[in-house]
Amino acid sequence: MYVLGLTSTQESLWWVTLGLGLIVLVAVAAFLTTLVMLVRTIEKRVDLIRSTLDQAAKNTSDTALIAETADRVDAVLFEGLEHHLFLGRVLDKVRS
Repeated sequence: MYVLGLTSTQESLWWVTLGLGLIVLVAVAAFLTTLVMLVRTIEKRVDLIRSTLDQAAKNTSDTALIAETADRVDAVLFEGLEHHLFLGRVLDKVRS
């Protein structure tokens, strides 16, 4: 049986390589953990924004009625102005 031995320099390089590999492994695990946490945070915020936009859509679903309402308010104001002018003329006649 033939056993190959490592010189002390080769053994030192082997341990340095294993140490660097471990450091890279830990760094990659940390970066992936950070990435997963950031993605979860983004997903939560997207869901919050989506629900806010859905609520805004529900709140503004009747905006088509604004123009019709404005026309009717104008008509009511016009009618009120006519009554005001009429009553003003009647009171002027009563006072004179």
